[in-house]
Amino acid sequence: MKLFIKAGCPWCEEAEEWLHRQGLEYEVVDVLKDAAAYEEMRRISGQSRAPTLLMPDGAVLADFGTEELEDFLKECGRSGELN
Repeated sequence: MKLFIKAGCPWCEEAEEWLHRQGLEYEVVDVLKDAAAYEEMRRISGQSRAPTLLMPDGAVLADFGTEELEDFLKECGRSGELN
């Protein structure tokens, strides 16, 4: 999975910490440092806010708080990987 973030964003930091605590593997992409990644995030999510999570199957969770992550991952069939 790919996590699009903006450096200094508290919601992005919380999302990274939550995913790390769950022991999930993910790629972090800072859209403020990579214009192509920013455009990819806008294309897949339809907006410019971070964090945005892209699953391997193409499912997207955009502009979210950590309280939404567990339900989203369960919907994506990843609940067995959660700690």
